Amino acid sequence: MLVFLGLAALVLLVLIVWVIVAGPVTVYRIIRYGDTDIDDYSHYPGRILRAGDEPFHFARNDEALRVPPAVLQRYGHDGDLDRILAANDSIAFLIIQGDTIVYERYFQGHGPDSMSQAFSMSKSFTSVLIGMAIDDGIIRGTDQPITDFVPELADEGFDAVTIEHLLTMTSGSNYRENDNPFGEHVILNYTPRLRERILRVKMKDAPGEVFRYKSGDNALLALALDRALGAETISAYAQRRLWQPLGMAHDGVWTVDHEGEDGLEKTWCCLAATARDFAKLGRLTRNQGTWDGERVLSADWVVRSTRATLPEHVWPENLRSIGWSNYGYQWWLASEAMGDYFALGKDGQFLYVNPGAEAIVLRLGWSTGDLLSSEWIAMFQAIVKELP
Repeated sequence: MLVFLGLAALVLLVLIVWVIVAGPVTVYRIIRYGDTDIDDYSHYPGRILRAGDEPFHFARNDEALRVPPAVLQRYGHDGDLDRILAANDSIAFLIIQGDTIVYERYFQGHGPDSMSQAFSMSKSFTSVLIGMAIDDGIIRGTDQPITDFVPELADEGFDAVTIEHLLTMTSGSNYRENDNPFGEHVILNYTPRLRERILRVKMKDAPGEVFRYKSGDNALLALALDRALGAETISAYAQRRLWQPLGMAHDGVWTVDHEGEDGLEKTWCCLAATARDFAKLGRLTRNQGTWDGERVLSADWVVRSTRATLPEHVWPENLRSIGWSNYGYQWWLASEAMGDYFALGKDGQFLYVNPGAEAIVLRLGWSTGDLLSSEWIAMFQAIVKELP
């Protein structure tokens, strides 16, 4: 009995400390909803991105894809793509060449009209919005200090941190991307007081000297963009500059930290849309920022976003060893030779773009299944090489 009471007291103490550190609503959300998943957009407050007035629809040619099983043999299931996808927890898989869908499959009850959360694929959408804000003169440029928008961080040493540092994950902040429930990353995903949590970040390294993947850099971009936009929300700006011009065929949702006009979008994780609409961002960047002949985003931004930004000594060996060549503006660069790049989200959300082959591959899922992220990218590359 004494042991039981002691354990109960310890659990209670830990819970009290957790509530003090994270806040009661944050702890409630963590306990109530558990680990984040692709249905999170249905659990939390969010802003609707309305389908475009003139939806864009990819053409369809289900006979165009012929991938020999031998090409995919390394992934098991006799190299049969349908079976590989089904066995690895996929919910959607699209291959687009030019403006034509040459392969489209859905699993586990999902379909063309089903929404799911993009997780960190959302970062690449945020990057495009930052580029649009620069095009519009709302942000001066990538060399602008973050403290122009968030002066509260000047005393923390952020006066030398620029928009470019945040885009390239080289801010030097102490933010850690881990699953510690007491840590800032988990709290950031669940907190209803996002602005306050973002402002807790501290400096650790000199800006531009260390690449460390961290959602906190994207969250700072969100705060900067939010303040630059004034009364217009990030979602409203995305509706006007992205969702409408790209002819999104379905509504999307961008999750915010709390209800009300002052809610802030969780730009690093929490954009939800349908598979085909997600793929349209790939079409925009593949076409160098034009959409059906109209300039939506500067070509210069697309080029800068999808080229190597980090010197060799900064790029981590563990990423180099799996074949990922570098990092752009919130885009991963797959291979220098092919010039391909991709957006990557938790649990195997991929938007892969190969401009040379005019190809886009989109994969969504509950998890990566039995495959590593590097294996998924290698599969996309192998498939694209077989396109006519």
